[in-house]
Amino acid sequence: MQNTLNFSDLLRLIDERSDAFRAAVAAAPSLDVQVPTCPEWTLFDLAQHLGEGRRAWAATVAAGPDAVAKSTPQGEPAAPREREALLAWLAASTQQLLDALQEAGPDRRCWAWWGKSQSPRTCGGVARRQLHEMAVHTYDAQLTLGAPQPLPDEVAVDGVEEFLSTFCTTTVAWPHEPAAVDYHVAEGRSWRNWLSDEGARAARLPSPGAMPASADEDPETADASAGGTASDLVLAFYDRIPLDSLKLDGNRLLFDQLVAWDPEP
Repeated sequence: MQNTLNFSDLLRLIDERSDAFRAAVAAAPSLDVQVPTCPEWTLFDLAQHLGEGRRAWAATVAAGPDAVAKSTPQGEPAAPREREALLAWLAASTQQLLDALQEAGPDRRCWAWWGKSQSPRTCGGVARRQLHEMAVHTYDAQLTLGAPQPLPDEVAVDGVEEFLSTFCTTTVAWPHEPAAVDYHVAEGRSWRNWLSDEGARAARLPSPGAMPASADEDPETADASAGGTASDLVLAFYDRIPLDSLKLDGNRLLFDQLVAWDPEP
């Protein structure tokens, strides 16, 4: 699927979500508060995860198109426990990622774990994945403070498409009856996910509820659909809010099957 955001937008929004994450860390009463959506982690643990992950992806991008595994940064400082130092370490982690992506450009090949999905294994694909991981964990940090904010519209709309492309498409056979599931967002976009013994694929629909032009992408109506704001769809995809928060129509069993399905990435 064509990106809804260009490469410069992705880099800008990674930076913005990083700023928002650090603002939540700065405002927290303690770094030892538990994160409700990641109950095994404190806010410090979440910050450490986010910073170390960005450094690892920066090293992976910098390793070049011939890298065959995710890189482990060498000689990087550990996440500091003191808050101001932690905030500076987080900012430096994001900057390392942004610098590596900017240097590589969107089209260069890059190792990525989503080899069987529709998402490209390019630095542009990595930037897109990094934005949405950052966005969801920023929501986690805000929730920890008791002040969660919806994902920004441009992030959330792209986040629906990126999730479908990365997590809901594969060449691994769907183990149930063939089906089609639609996703509609209040911001005016819709997507369809086709599930069959050939795997799973997804595409943006021309307009909400409209059918794609290709005749082999029937049935005329989906077997199930989910709708809501783009932010709510993304948060439900990542199990941050209940799936029942969305407007669900059709065969509800399909959503249970999708949640339980774990094909190789």
